[in-house]
Amino acid sequence: MKKTTMPIMKKPTKKKLKRTYDVAIIGAGLAGLSLARQLLLNTDKKILLIEKRAQNPAKRQKYGESLVQVGGYYFGKVLDLEEHLFCEHYMKYNLRFYWKNARRDNDNFEDYSQAYIRPFSNIPCYQIDRNKLEGELLRLNQENPNFTFCAPATELKVSLQDEGPHRVAFEFEEIQRRVKATWVVDTSGRSKFLARQLGLDQPSAIDHGSSFFWVEGLVDIERLTELSLKDRRLKKDRQATGHLPSWLATNHFMGEGLWFWVIPLQGLTSLGLVYDNKIIPSKEVNTPEKVIDWVCREFPLLARDLPKRKILDRGFLKSYSHGCGQTIHPSRWAMAGESGRFTDPLYSPGSDFIAVYNTLIVDAILTDDPRQLGTKCKLYEVVMEALYESLIPSYATSYDALGDQECFTFKYTWELSIYFAFFVFPFINDFCTNQRFVVSYLNRFAELGAINKNLQGFISAYFQWKKTAREPLDAPVFHDFMTLPALKTAESAFYQVGVSVEEGRQVLDEQLVSLRELARFIVAHIYSEVLLEDAALTDAAFVEGIDLRNLRFDPEAMATDFGQCSLEGTEYQWSFDPFVLRCFRTPQRVPTTKSVAAGG
Repeated sequence: MKKTTMPIMKKPTKKKLKRTYDVAIIGAGLAGLSLARQLLLNTDKKILLIEKRAQNPAKRQKYGESLVQVGGYYFGKVLDLEEHLFCEHYMKYNLRFYWKNARRDNDNFEDYSQAYIRPFSNIPCYQIDRNKLEGELLRLNQENPNFTFCAPATELKVSLQDEGPHRVAFEFEEIQRRVKATWVVDTSGRSKFLARQLGLDQPSAIDHGSSFFWVEGLVDIERLTELSLKDRRLKKDRQATGHLPSWLATNHFMGEGLWFWVIPLQGLTSLGLVYDNKIIPSKEVNTPEKVIDWVCREFPLLARDLPKRKILDRGFLKSYSHGCGQTIHPSRWAMAGESGRFTDPLYSPGSDFIAVYNTLIVDAILTDDPRQLGTKCKLYEVVMEALYESLIPSYATSYDALGDQECFTFKYTWELSIYFAFFVFPFINDFCTNQRFVVSYLNRFAELGAINKNLQGFISAYFQWKKTAREPLDAPVFHDFMTLPALKTAESAFYQVGVSVEEGRQVLDEQLVSLRELARFIVAHIYSEVLLEDAALTDAAFVEGIDLRNLRFDPEAMATDFGQCSLEGTEYQWSFDPFVLRCFRTPQRVPTTKSVAAGG
């Protein structure tokens, strides 16, 4: 018998690393993978991506699935992923919001008031399966010979140098590796590798938590009703809401200081509760089972579906917001994604910040002159911090106003108009890295800051007053945010592309005029509702006398302010019908004289 010899199995060849890289990126999440993709598309830089996980994309389902306009444009246009996004993910039908009705059982979809934007956005947005998208980004990056991926990498150590390349050491394939990198960018997420190492981690004024999970199949909220299929098709509500499937939106069920999201992914649904820690103790909602029990009591229509769903994965963040002392430095290090700053998931800003930060970081990486780099990093840090700080009042001051449709309409229309004009418009014109534009942009943006802080406090105080002073709505109200023209004006900036810096400044100036009118209208409308005086919306002397930088919610003082106006009969010339939100007026309960300072 012939003797059979077993083939000799060779050990896999160990990956050979370069001694020096242009950029070392820490963390292969969405921020790191997209930064690598952006660099590979636009430069010939040698990129090293270091990841501690062995399985990439991650085995666990990842949160952060809702893209809005900046993030949608970034992944679709800047990173050239439109085909993948349309084939593998859902195109998003905007954000939609729902409120219970105090006079109904709220166990049917038609019991709820709704607010929305009916048309699709001209800039496509998506509901992304993070795991799928990260897998595609990794695949595309690995096709480029300038990209090196090391995972799992452990025992990471980074020695930042004021001058010369940084030193990066880690263990990979059972070998201790040491490389040098001109730039180090931390995209490690909540590990916050560099922020912790440099002592830059900062607390946030926002103290909110989130408990989230994924279930098998599609949660179609329009099916949560006793109506037949035919009745759902033909109900008169559709005259206001339209025919597009509501489940395709990022759907928010709203309450005071809280909201519950329903996001469709292909084959599964993402669900999550976000809440102010002062409103809900985290121990009551720190598991999917507890969340399901809680939301089925709070929003009874969900009891028709959620208890029978198979839970696929879960997550919990007791407090997720954080700041950072610095996120980009002329010594050639930076942070992007959650490794730097994070505010709140309401309005889905996470991918927007990745888009802006990555774009600024790429421009800095392409800057060789040290003096020019120092100037850029100083300016870009101001931009990054300004964008972060601009959102703090939205989440830390007026989160309670989520519990009322009228109050939230003021809040969201104001915030979305600013977003369209001052976030989306500059980004789609590549103005974020244009120093001539950025300086003038920051001056205009700062003007909005003082108004925003005061307005958020004024809206919150009105919400608290309204809870005891006004009766609830008798029936559901269906409201399109575009009813207020300021939002249409802001959305028109989507079509202003390829403009010069001078033209861009003019667009912002026009938007500022519209935003000031919107802020003035919100204040005048609240005065008219508190005092039950229509003249507060029409009298020119009163409306022009509103000081947007000095607002105070005090019904007695407001009555005095209004009474001191001459009321000569000159009508204020709004660019729209000032009674457009009269649908929210309800009978008065007991007058209150509670005084609340707006803006803190």
